[in-house]
Amino acid sequence: MCGIVGYIGPKPVVPVIIEGLRRLEYRGYDSAGIAVAGGGRGLELRRAPGKLRNLEAVLAERPLHGSFGIGHTRWATHGRPTEENAHPHRDCTHSLVVVHNGIVENYIALKKELMGKGHTFVTETDTEIIAHLIEQELKELPELPLEEAVREAVKRLHGAFAIGVMSANEPDKLVAARMGPPAVLGIGDGEYFLASDVPGILHHTRNIHFLADGELAVLTADGVTLSDFKGAPLPLKVQRIAWDPIQAEKSGYKHFMLKEINEQPRAVRDTALGRIAFDTGQVFFNDLSLTEEQIRSASQITIAACGTSWHAGLAGKFMIERLARLPVDVDYASEFRYRDPIADPTAIGLLITQSGETADTLAAQAEMIAKGSPTLAITNVVGSAVTRLAAGTITTNAGPEIGVASTKAFTAQLTALFLLALHLAQTRGTITAAESLRLATELSRLPAKLEGMLSLNRADTTGMSEGVAAPTATAVAAEPKLPPEWAGTERRYRPRLSLDEQCQHIARLFHAAHDFSLPRPGHPLSHRA
Repeated sequence: MCGIVGYIGPKPVVPVIIEGLRRLEYRGYDSAGIAVAGGGRGLELRRAPGKLRNLEAVLAERPLHGSFGIGHTRWATHGRPTEENAHPHRDCTHSLVVVHNGIVENYIALKKELMGKGHTFVTETDTEIIAHLIEQELKELPELPLEEAVREAVKRLHGAFAIGVMSANEPDKLVAARMGPPAVLGIGDGEYFLASDVPGILHHTRNIHFLADGELAVLTADGVTLSDFKGAPLPLKVQRIAWDPIQAEKSGYKHFMLKEINEQPRAVRDTALGRIAFDTGQVFFNDLSLTEEQIRSASQITIAACGTSWHAGLAGKFMIERLARLPVDVDYASEFRYRDPIADPTAIGLLITQSGETADTLAAQAEMIAKGSPTLAITNVVGSAVTRLAAGTITTNAGPEIGVASTKAFTAQLTALFLLALHLAQTRGTITAAESLRLATELSRLPAKLEGMLSLNRADTTGMSEGVAAPTATAVAAEPKLPPEWAGTERRYRPRLSLDEQCQHIARLFHAAHDFSLPRPGHPLSHRA
């Protein structure tokens, strides 16, 4: 899931979509694709793994022309980052395509049902299910308008989705629907846009409708109509966006870190989606190949990580030991292989890495495997190096994190660790069904609680620094005694690069900027474990 741009209008379609996707590159992605129709050659598709320049190279060799189209940059959640798994995805007839941000929780059940009706699937993704659901609706009622087929299909989806749909059989029409991930509509002068975020279309129009949950939009050459999932018409609420393009990339926030702080509720929700049944508390991991016997007979969990991920591991130790009654060691990954760890094939290794490419963490994984231990991985990047040797992977689905100090990636790691701890406890029989349900219920409430905290009056959250003469970074580094008003807020206000006078492992200084701000003994706040 990541960037979506759709267009209907008089301009050449491909440049509009490619430029829009480029303006969404800051969100991160691992493949890209575009579908165009209305050029007299039916619906044509071009896709490529990697960066947009790879897709542009494909388009240079095999150009596309048409009157309407849709494009997507994908951050993989289901399936490897390959050309085959890149969006847009087609139905069996190849006349209909779908792009999708989000996660379809019940895609396995839907896939089995559709295969039983003769549908053939060619990708590893959950998105392809949506195209075939719409196709099935049109097969059963051939005269059904595209938007009505989409309306019926989305009623079958469990999870989160922002989708764009187009068909060669209904020229100059795009259909969009949202339940969870963001989607926006752009109203131009005789042209209309669909995007996953404002920056993708802001250079064409500043008139924006923010699609709300449960809304379905139909874009045609004549305009935009809006309705809910039951078919009731809704009014467009067009807003004039005053942001400049740089501000828009940050969704109006002053900087990326503030944007990512406010994306934490969504990161928690997306990490939990499809992995826990909130009505029973049961946790499901489809990508863990460990057997139940391996989990029951495990002697311990050995966590290896660096920087922010190491701090998440410390919290994970608490969760796993408390719920699963299983001993946990937490190692700084850069030190793990040098201490010549004792071989224990019944121990389970757990690697935590946001990128999935952290060299020290990969070296720790290799050491664990060499000692005979199976490994699991918690990472934000599907198909990254750490996943290739792991016996199972839990993706955090936080999306790219641009701010140096980790926020939503860390919160998503904690969510993944909690789900893992609950899964281990359920498998080992150390938790009751009632307690599992209680914890699942609390987890389901967490995003709303986070949103509530983030929506507090900004004066309440920033007022703590009013009236305090904030010293310069140099002054604080030289004399770190803080005024009493700052007690309990040291991690927030101390400069990012002040060093502890005690010797720390030098490797830690290369993995996380927040590790630079270790408080000295005697300070009002200490985060040492």
